[in-house]
Amino acid sequence: MLHAAVRASDSKSLLDHANLPFQAGPYNYRLLTTSEKSTLTVSKGTTVFALELIWALGSGHMGQTFLYKMNDDFYESHVSFYNATQSLDITPGQSRTVPGTLAGAMGRAIPPNEARLCFGCHTTASTTKNQFDPNSAFLGVTCEACHGPGAQHVAAARAKTEKRGSGLIFNPAQLARIDYLDFCGACHRTWQDVVSGQMVGAGVFNVRFAPYRLENSRCWAEGDARITCVACHDPHKPLSHDAGSYDANCLACHASSSAEKKSANHPGSACPVATKNCVTCHMPKVEPPNLHSTFTDHWIRIAHPNSAYPE
Repeated sequence: MLHAAVRASDSKSLLDHANLPFQAGPYNYRLLTTSEKSTLTVSKGTTVFALELIWALGSGHMGQTFLYKMNDDFYESHVSFYNATQSLDITPGQSRTVPGTLAGAMGRAIPPNEARLCFGCHTTASTTKNQFDPNSAFLGVTCEACHGPGAQHVAAARAKTEKRGSGLIFNPAQLARIDYLDFCGACHRTWQDVVSGQMVGAGVFNVRFAPYRLENSRCWAEGDARITCVACHDPHKPLSHDAGSYDANCLACHASSSAEKKSANHPGSACPVATKNCVTCHMPKVEPPNLHSTFTDHWIRIAHPNSAYPE
C-alpha cells in the first residue's frame, strides 16, 4: 500500500521500459521515458498528440495506470502498463473499442469527485480541510490514511503519557464487523459500491472488489464476527502470496479434523479433502479478460472445478 502512487518520473515500470509501443486501430502509441519525465504520444497519420504523464497509480505488482493534466483537469491514460506482459494495454474500465478521436485515444477526463476518490485511496492527505491538493499529498497509503491525524498520538507516546484507548488516534480495530468491512471497502469496494456502480452482472470483473465478494460468503451472512479483512490480512505487513500462509486463519474457524467437535471457536465443519492450501479450493484465483492478472475471489465457498462464476 505504501507504493500505491508515485510520480510518473519515478515509476520503476517506466524507468525499466524507456520505449513502450502500443497499437489500437489507426492509433499508434509510444510511451517514452527519460530520467526526467515520461511522455505519452498518440499519433494517427501525420497528426500527433503528446502529453507528459504526472502520476503512476498502482504499486506495480500487477501494473500501473497513468494520469496527466489538461486545463487543470486530470485525465486517465487510455493505456496502462501490465506487469505480467511487461507491455501496454487498454486501461481497466475503459472501452476496448477504437476511440473516435485522437483526444479520446489519449485518455478520459476524470470528474473532480472521482479524482478526489482516486487520490484519496492511492495517497495520504490529498484532501485536507476540504481542499483537494494532490501535489501536497504523501505518496501511497501511510499510517494516517487509516488512523487519521497522529500528531497528538506521537507527542503523547514520546512523552510516555498516552494510555491505550485514549482516543488520540483512531483505531479501526475497534470497529464492528460491518463497519470494518465498509472501512476497508471505502477503497476496495463494498457490496453497496458494486450495486450503486452497476457492477452487478459484470461477471468476473467484479472479482477485484474483495469486500463485496466477501459479503456474499455464507460465513459472513451467518454473522461470524471474525470474518473481516484483517482476520486474514495484516495491513502493516506486505501481502502474502503464499497460499499455505492462510491455512491457520481458515482452521481458526473450521475444525482441522472430523474428530474435533464443533464449538463457538470452531463452528465450521472439517474439510474432507485437505487441511492445507485451503484458499486454492475455497477462494479460487480468477483472471478477468484482458487484465493480465489473477485475483483471489473472496467469496468463500466450495468452488467446484469448472463451476460458473457466482454473482
